[in-house]
Amino acid sequence: MDIGSNSIRLVVYQGAARVPAILFNEKVMAGLGKELTTSGAIAEDSMALAIQALQRFRRLCIEMEVDSIKCFATAAVRDATNAKDLLQAATKIGFDTQVLNGEEEAELAGLGVLSAIPEANGIVGDLGGGSLELALIKDRKVLDRYSFPLGVLRVADLRRKDKDKLKRQISKMLKKTGWDKTAQGLPFYLVGGSWRSLARLDMFDSGYPLPVIHHYEMQPQRARRLVSQLARMDKAKLKAVPGLSSSRIPTLNDAAWLLSYIIRYLNSSTMIVSAYGVREGLLFKNVSKADSKRDPLLLATEISGAAQARFPANSKLLDKWIAPIFSDDTPEQERIRQAACNLGDVAWRANPNFRAERGLVMGLHGNWVGITGAERELLGQALYTSFGGGNNIFPGGGVLASEKATQRAICWGLAMRLGQRISGGTRNPLEQTRLNKTGGRLEIIMATDLRDLYGDAVAKRHVQLANMLDLVAVLVTE
Repeated sequence: MDIGSNSIRLVVYQGAARVPAILFNEKVMAGLGKELTTSGAIAEDSMALAIQALQRFRRLCIEMEVDSIKCFATAAVRDATNAKDLLQAATKIGFDTQVLNGEEEAELAGLGVLSAIPEANGIVGDLGGGSLELALIKDRKVLDRYSFPLGVLRVADLRRKDKDKLKRQISKMLKKTGWDKTAQGLPFYLVGGSWRSLARLDMFDSGYPLPVIHHYEMQPQRARRLVSQLARMDKAKLKAVPGLSSSRIPTLNDAAWLLSYIIRYLNSSTMIVSAYGVREGLLFKNVSKADSKRDPLLLATEISGAAQARFPANSKLLDKWIAPIFSDDTPEQERIRQAACNLGDVAWRANPNFRAERGLVMGLHGNWVGITGAERELLGQALYTSFGGGNNIFPGGGVLASEKATQRAICWGLAMRLGQRISGGTRNPLEQTRLNKTGGRLEIIMATDLRDLYGDAVAKRHVQLANMLDLVAVLVTE
């Protein structure tokens, strides 16, 4: 339960806290912080809407048999003079609410980004309705943490009064970080619904081929362009942007203006969107040290693949079987190949004519983190090929990933398809045969008494992969 200054949200998770799967997600735009700069209190209508939302969410938790509830509140409840009324109502309804202070909120936002992008190094900016949290992250740790009363609802009021005074206030606040000297030129990681909505607009404007917001990257000059673009766009055009919530439209101008100002101040090298934020940071903070180090992409694909496999999951064995012919893969390529093998049996229930498409959607649009847009294309391509897409690039593919990388993903898919065919998805044939590349030959090596495994369907897939690699298919018995 996230009681924010702009929205109140219930998210129900299932599975490993390291890569939580979302079962349910609903928000109510209560606007608790809309009058903080004028009255200092939560408005009466917002209070009523919030209590109504809490009552519904509590009932849903009961019906879903949720076994652990974490409820927290942020800037509006921190600062409002009548916050105790809401907290008392929440307690009566059944929510034990933790009011996060600004530094705690900044730390959790930083942890959320590190959970989703483990290699992230830079500044995390979490824009809410009532406050802006900034955190410096480096080497998988959250370092400096700051919270400022610059939420998008407050910025709107302050800009209407005196934009120049607001600029001076922001500069004064940011100067407290010392980052004008020590943290220039770093990536800036975007957290929060308003900034994610800006990214949706930019994706639409640039013709980005994927509908997935996580790890979408923008060059710093795009922030200023969004300011001018929003000044010209009417609400009807904004409502036509896919994935852009109409409830976020009123805050977009102020969110863009603030982002542009901060990006210039920090001289940010790039802007990267994180799908994870404070909620996921709270989960990540409570996982074991060992689990926190696990690769979120490989763990999530392993769990998802195992749940949908025909037989006990053989994903690691499949990757081990095809790995000898891809010994020159980079570490980055190896993990995408492993992720593909983890999902190597997810489409078998689909109509045979649509298995390639099912695999493609799983790779491209799966709820994965720890993966870039280009890597999603490679994951989708490998699965598309593995489930019968042939040697072709999937329709609309090859835009984000290089041609060379895409061809490699096609080869992964053909090798996976061969491994699945020779084994029927079971373990023993993969353990008792080998795939090898040597001297212009692509060899399948097996004991003589296993020769029956090498049927016509296997031979055809063997030749198909060999041709793609400019090799000759050879069966070796011993």
